[in-house]
Amino acid sequence: MPGGYLTTHVLDTALGAPARAMEVTLYRLEGEARIKLAAIQTNADGRTDTPILPTEGFAPGTYELVFAAGAYLDRIGTAPESPRFLDEIPIRFGISDPAAHYHVPLLLSPFGYSTYRGS
Repeated sequence: MPGGYLTTHVLDTALGAPARAMEVTLYRLEGEARIKLAAIQTNADGRTDTPILPTEGFAPGTYELVFAAGAYLDRIGTAPESPRFLDEIPIRFGISDPAAHYHVPLLLSPFGYSTYRGS
């Protein structure tokens, strides 16, 4: 049975386009510990070039993706606020099936976001 893996992508719903060059960091949560597993940047399609958690590191547990939305919004010239309404966006989720593909996308605008378990 092939192993699972984790992917993500970011769509800027205000622009109707992929969010390119956004930093995304992945953590594994173990009790009170937050262990950094990866930091990666989205490509021109708003996706990562490789899974953010590939098969060899994939395991059931609780994880958190942190999207650097504020830095992205600053870089593309979104009108600044102090502080910015959305800065770092954490999405905490569980992985239960070690053989599945988990896809956790972010749909982003300067004043809101949503996510879901994709395919």
